[in-house]
Amino acid sequence: MGKQGLIIVHTGEGKGKTTAALGLALRAWGGGLRVLILQFIKGGQKYGELQAIDALRKARPTIEVRQCGRGFTRRDEAHKEEHIAAAREALSVAEEAIVSGEWDLVILDEINYAVKFGLIETEDVLKLLQKKPDSLHLVLTGRDAQPEIVEAADLVTEMKLIKHPFQQGIKAQLGIEF
Repeated sequence: MGKQGLIIVHTGEGKGKTTAALGLALRAWGGGLRVLILQFIKGGQKYGELQAIDALRKARPTIEVRQCGRGFTRRDEAHKEEHIAAAREALSVAEEAIVSGEWDLVILDEINYAVKFGLIETEDVLKLLQKKPDSLHLVLTGRDAQPEIVEAADLVTEMKLIKHPFQQGIKAQLGIEF
């Protein structure tokens, strides 16, 4: 029997959804798997994970991250149509990657936010999940995962916020939040 690819969802109000997915990416890469990370919201910014993945790619180019988004949508309502177009393009890139056979693990980072903010529809994500080959592992991150997506998943982890430094006036820090 071949490996059984999983659909994994990291959701919830707490920090750590993307970080958990990136930890899995690191583990998978270390195990010889081919890993693609598609970021649905992030775009244009330099995050610490990008530099780390660049270093990994130099050692063995079987991990890749692509920023497909246009940044934080809730702060940019004036350009919502551009965000929608970027999210739809990211969905198309995701479908191509999922069915390509080139990857063992595909991470759809912040795809749940793209649904939450109305950039793509839940039904589009469910159709994408149905196209997943049996052996592919697929991770979806972001708050407010829709119940239908949770139902379709094999593993769902909800990050619970108990305490956050922002509540104490501590701003996001390089290497910790980004």
